Amino acid sequence: MAKESKEEIRQKYNHNELPRVKWYAIPLYWYRCFIKLFCYAFFGIGSVVLAVVVFPWIRVFVHPKEKFQIKAREFVSASFRFFTNVMRVTFAIKLKVDDRQKYRNLHRKVIIANHPSMLDFVFIMSLVPNANCIVRGGLTKTVLAGVIKQCYIVNTLDFDELCRLCKQTIDEGNNVIIFPEGTRSPRHGTNPYKKGAARIAYYSGCDVQPILVGGNDKYGLGKHDPFWSYNHQEKYVYDFTMLPEIKIDEYKNLSETIAAKRLTDKMEEVIHSAVRHNDTLYITNRDKE
Repeated sequence: MAKESKEEIRQKYNHNELPRVKWYAIPLYWYRCFIKLFCYAFFGIGSVVLAVVVFPWIRVFVHPKEKFQIKAREFVSASFRFFTNVMRVTFAIKLKVDDRQKYRNLHRKVIIANHPSMLDFVFIMSLVPNANCIVRGGLTKTVLAGVIKQCYIVNTLDFDELCRLCKQTIDEGNNVIIFPEGTRSPRHGTNPYKKGAARIAYYSGCDVQPILVGGNDKYGLGKHDPFWSYNHQEKYVYDFTMLPEIKIDEYKNLSETIAAKRLTDKMEEVIHSAVRHNDTLYITNRDKE
């Protein structure tokens, strides 16, 4: 795939259409920007504490490695729920979930979602306590390294090994979270869906559970957004909806190549349709206010 030019990137991620911050809302806007930066720092410090203090204690009492990883991921999920509540009480976000119990009851699924912001995986991990996640290898060079290396699967592994690890964790009753775009969604247009999620589902013989990350504009948390920026009009609204499950049985009699192509197309159709509906619904509701 040809590398995108600077002009193509500018067109996909520009935010020129955003309205200016109202003069009377400037103090609130800067408060939200400050709170966002505070949450970044809080999250980073918390990740270091987990890796340096909490995980070593869990490792002392929980053996073998597989059981340790399960307990560690459960603790990370609980920590992310706490972090989510911090963001809520500081008025940084508003979180809506259709039915929390449905997320806790998920087992042996490949979970896919659209990816409008850098916080998407945090919220999904907080909702699904028994979830593994395929994460970008570059994150092992950040403050998250201690958490990721001990609990999750990095995308820099050989793909056969990655599939094997995913099938292993799915067979144990866990879920695997994958963002098929491979990166955050652009403000304009779409990213092509990669076939990795479909190939892993096919290899593991498990169903695919799509999730919509809905709500309002995530300016300030998207790719190429200024670090200090925030939604110009209101706090971030995250609205999570569990979409209809995609059954792997419809594809298991196909060859891997054809199944991966058709399953990926189905994932893209389901997610994009839900995103368009969310955007239309949100714009309509805003116009009524």
